Amino acid sequence: MATKAKPSFEKAISDLEKIVKALESGDLALEKALEKFEAGIKLSRYCTETLDEAEKRITLLTADETGEPVEKPFDLDD
Repeated sequence: MATKAKPSFEKAISDLEKIVKALESGDLALEKALEKFEAGIKLSRYCTETLDEAEKRITLLTADETGEPVEKPFDLDD
C-alpha cells in the first residue's frame, strides 16, 4: 500500500482555508460537514507540527556555542 505524500505547508493552509469557508457557508449536509471538519482537523494538526518543527530548526540554527538559544529581535535592516 503506497503512502500518501504530505502536502506542502502552503497547500495545507490553502486547503484549510477552503474547508473553513465551506463550513462557514452553512450549505453542507451534516455528514459532508463532518467529513470536512475531520479533514480540517488533520490539516490543522499537520500545520501545527510543521510550524513546531520549523521553530525547533530555527532554535538549533541560532544557538550559541553552548547550545543555548539566542533570542534576537527580527530586524529587516540587517
